[in-house]
Amino acid sequence: MAEKLSILIVDDHPLFREGMKAIISRDVTLSLAGEAGNREEGFQMAKKSKPDLVTVDISLPDGSGIDLVRDIHEKIAGPKIMVLSMHAKASYIVKAFEAGALGYIVKESASETLIAGLHAVSKGEYFLDGRLTPQVVQRLMGNPAKDLKIRNAAYDALTPREQEIMVLLCEGRPVKEIGKQLFISPKTVENHRANIMAKLDVHSTLELVRYAVKLGLIDVDLWKG
Repeated sequence: MAEKLSILIVDDHPLFREGMKAIISRDVTLSLAGEAGNREEGFQMAKKSKPDLVTVDISLPDGSGIDLVRDIHEKIAGPKIMVLSMHAKASYIVKAFEAGALGYIVKESASETLIAGLHAVSKGEYFLDGRLTPQVVQRLMGNPAKDLKIRNAAYDALTPREQEIMVLLCEGRPVKEIGKQLFISPKTVENHRANIMAKLDVHSTLELVRYAVKLGLIDVDLWKG
């Protein structure tokens, strides 16, 4: 039997944490790594227990959940992060992804959506509640009046292999998986990614995804999980 996916819950509402624990206990592929009711406790527990995945609420009593996402992403190697929040505004969602989260689900979503999201994020894939997708894609696209002709020229300057890897990266595929699929080493994939970002003058994965969305290179359904 495969090793269970360990999950740390960070939320200041005890009743919500109890509900999360009940959902986790009913799935044989999941296990509880711990729970925390505030930002500082959540960070320390993530640092100590090194869970596979951390779920974070945006509103915490001692600070922003977005800041906690950023701290875990930048300072603790390993844990993937999913935001679970009552906030459905696109601005919150975009900030969560910019901070390092791979998934975002509103708390009113069905437990089946949550389970699917946990497994997707644990694999390094993006996951977003389907009902939120149009809002977020609109924000990712930024100003629709920008000249796509220039951007197409920059994209066309990429080699065929770079174009292929760019799409796979923007679909949320892990570097190791891309390397295996294309029969190249993870290091080679990393080198291609650096070259792609330099040629397109983008400086983060989120900017690269935004670029791909603008050119219609990826299916926006990838944000639905």
